Amino acid sequence: MRSHPMDIQSASSVVLQALTQATSQDTAVLKPAEEQLRQWETQPGFYSVLLSIFNNHLLDVNVRWLAVLYFKNGIDRYWRRVAPHALSEEEKSSLRAGLITNFNEPVNQIATQIAVLIAKVARLDCPRQWPELIPILLESVKVQDGLQQHRALLTFYHVTKTLASKRLATDRRLFQDLASSIYSFACSLWNHHTDTFLQQIYAGDQQTALSSLERTLLSLKVLRKLTVHGFIEPHNNMEVMGFLNAVFERLKQFLECCRQVGPDSLCREKLEKTVILYTKVLLDFLEYHPWPFIPLIQHSLEFAVSYVFTEAGEGVVFERFIVQCMNLIKMIVKNDAYKPAKNIEDSKPESLEAHKIKTAFFTHQTLTEIGRRLVSKYFLLTDEELTMWEEDPESFAVEETGGDSWKYSLRPCTEVLFLDIFHNYSQTLTPVLLEMVQNLQGPSNVEDPVQMLMKDAVYNAVGLAAYELFDNVDFDQWFKNQLLGELQVSHNRYKLIRRRVIWLIGQWISVKFKPELRPLLYEVILSLMQDPDLVVRIETATTLKLAVDDFEFRTEQFLPYLESVFGLLFQLLQQVNECDTKMQVLHVISCVIERVSIQIRPYVGCLVQYLPLLWKQSVEHNMLRCAILTTLIHLVQGLGAESKNLYPFLLPVIQLSTDVSQPPHVYLLEDGLELWLVTLENSPAITPELLRIFQNMSALLELSSENVRTCLQIINAYIYLSATDFLQNYAEALCRSFCELLRDITNEGQVSVLKVVEIAIKVNPMLGSHMFQPLLPAVLRGIVEGERYPVVMSVYLGVMGRILLQNSSFFTSLLSQMAVEFNQEADQLLGNMIEMWVDRMDNITQPERRKLSALALLSLLPSDNSVIQDKFCGIINISVEALHDVMTEDPETATFKDCMLMSHFEEPKLTDDEEPPTEQDKRRKLIFEDTSLEHHHATQIVIHHSTHLC
Repeated sequence: MRSHPMDIQSASSVVLQALTQATSQDTAVLKPAEEQLRQWETQPGFYSVLLSIFNNHLLDVNVRWLAVLYFKNGIDRYWRRVAPHALSEEEKSSLRAGLITNFNEPVNQIATQIAVLIAKVARLDCPRQWPELIPILLESVKVQDGLQQHRALLTFYHVTKTLASKRLATDRRLFQDLASSIYSFACSLWNHHTDTFLQQIYAGDQQTALSSLERTLLSLKVLRKLTVHGFIEPHNNMEVMGFLNAVFERLKQFLECCRQVGPDSLCREKLEKTVILYTKVLLDFLEYHPWPFIPLIQHSLEFAVSYVFTEAGEGVVFERFIVQCMNLIKMIVKNDAYKPAKNIEDSKPESLEAHKIKTAFFTHQTLTEIGRRLVSKYFLLTDEELTMWEEDPESFAVEETGGDSWKYSLRPCTEVLFLDIFHNYSQTLTPVLLEMVQNLQGPSNVEDPVQMLMKDAVYNAVGLAAYELFDNVDFDQWFKNQLLGELQVSHNRYKLIRRRVIWLIGQWISVKFKPELRPLLYEVILSLMQDPDLVVRIETATTLKLAVDDFEFRTEQFLPYLESVFGLLFQLLQQVNECDTKMQVLHVISCVIERVSIQIRPYVGCLVQYLPLLWKQSVEHNMLRCAILTTLIHLVQGLGAESKNLYPFLLPVIQLSTDVSQPPHVYLLEDGLELWLVTLENSPAITPELLRIFQNMSALLELSSENVRTCLQIINAYIYLSATDFLQNYAEALCRSFCELLRDITNEGQVSVLKVVEIAIKVNPMLGSHMFQPLLPAVLRGIVEGERYPVVMSVYLGVMGRILLQNSSFFTSLLSQMAVEFNQEADQLLGNMIEMWVDRMDNITQPERRKLSALALLSLLPSDNSVIQDKFCGIINISVEALHDVMTEDPETATFKDCMLMSHFEEPKLTDDEEPPTEQDKRRKLIFEDTSLEHHHATQIVIHHSTHLC
């Protein structure tokens, strides 16, 4: 319910005062004003007051701006009928009328915000509750007054954009109806403003032209939305296809304007925006309507290729336009709708038509020219890039490996287009590229920078196309006969080629590189890690990562170089300063440690000493800290039990990373949990500090996020490490967390939680049963009532089997407690449980769990309880079945033995590729051996008693 309405006249002054105070820099004035405005948000009439304030052009701009923002936020919160404190229909009607009474806002930023908030209302109310909006906008864009015309056009665009974004079928039909009714008008509006602009720019009147260009841009934005989203079959609409065909001519006119006005013109920025918007019309239409785009394929390819790959574009094109043209070519080349099916008879006629157009266009000559120009023009390092290499080598190295700004530059777009064209037309382009390689054989002249830049570009192309060139390049021979020699040229200017060659090798390692050449490669890497040039050293480190990460990596081949390479990597980590570069080097170090495992132990001393300093320095760089955490994970795994020496640094890092009350946890939590887990798995013994970190766990379990699985693994690791200490300290709080978790969790999650309980009971039957007692009635109830999900039932039986077999007195007391709850005799409840257990035994699929259940039920047989004796046959039947599951024939003695029974003397032999067991693996093995022997003895006793009963 909304309270009594505000009187607009009397309320205006107090709201105006509050808004004025809310623009203050003084928090003592600002905070009370914000609180007052927040309270007024639900008052009837408040938004009418705001409307009157921001429509009053005599008031302070900041106050009016704030009034618009509060109004806009109010639409999001209170405009929908179902919203709490929703605005009344009367007030909304009045506000809608007030928003479109005039379009004369003098301040650009406020005009844009008003247009956006009108669009927000239109999204909810147009056309049903606001049918007059579009007609008023169409009339308003025709007026002669320049300001009103612009503001109406700005609003028209934002409304069109918002309505086009709605995705429900009914909303899309409404937008299509709107598009059909206004498309002709929108086209004439665009043509009018475009022609007006061109006349003014050719007359040299740039100031007036700039105003017309703004209207051209807005009318084109409207047409883009109508064209792309307003028609189900746009190819059947002559006006739509007419507009799209006209786009190419308009693009040529605007590109010519760019050339005419020059780079420093008033209009240049807006002109380039308009050119890019025209290309977006084509790209969007191609994305949403690939088949209707088919008539435009030929024109699009001719246009894009002529401007990007011929002299027609010289002095006209600019970088963003080239990127857009390349994207257009790429989307046509790789579009699946334009490719015939493998079986031609299965192809759609449209696909065959598009394929025919593409094949006719991409002749051998055209493809050869595109391939050559891509490599020899667009792959060349620019003067700006070479300057960056000299002045800021780290930034250059990061950019080249895919930094944020790199992603939006011309180079990656060029490389992607090259790959797509090469993949689709490799038969034509492979000889072209190989000829370019052949022309550059032998060391390049260091006095000829053009030749060296060309070789860099060609080698870049060979690296990018490695998979496509697999059958055409004998890389091993090339490596030995040519590339090794290039790497040995030590001249400073030749660093360009040294860096490109080591990168090239990295691209081919996983494609075609004989394992026997690896030692030679490691020698090269060892040499280049000492190169005078930092960029070469960073690139070499990246290639090393690719080499050790490859499936053909052999540790024994790398070990002779490990100490030297690791030392040089550590030096590089210290030498670089940028956060991104340190992350890059840390990833290489992590990868090396992961692949050589325990062999790293003798060489990590310096790194272990340096990481605490790096962690301290990176307090403002959470992504770098993530890289440090990853390195620590692999370091702990490599050090095994020796990782306990890292605890003074390691444990505070885990504490911070997994503390949800600390802001950095948003970035560090996932890696921090993984580090916590591997630390426990490799810990030789519990320490008070390691135990204390578990205080973070309750809050983590409350998050119920995707990290719950890792949290449960951590809990298991604590139980295996020191069940008594852990359960005595934390089981009570943990049990409460589990109870909360089980209220709202999937079946899979429920199984994971109960498996933790089962492990606790298995490791310490007395303490585990007692500490998790609040969870166990639900387990017994689930068994008796026949839990319908097999996996959940299986784990219920596992938990109860552990208790029955390892803590029978506790089972008796639990049974008595549940009998009272079920209002039954304990024996009757026991009989129901056994009956259901026998009936649902097939829910258990793992042999070890079937054996556990059989032993648990067999343990009841020595009792003289008549209920148990009545179930004798059922228990024996399932026990015999379980026995068959776990018994195997010993070929030496020709007798049967329990395959689940492990001897203390059996030590499995590790292969070279297998990881050595962690400390936790050893602990689990010991527990498994102990419990399997206990089960064996229990089996013998049970069989003896059962025989006696028989």
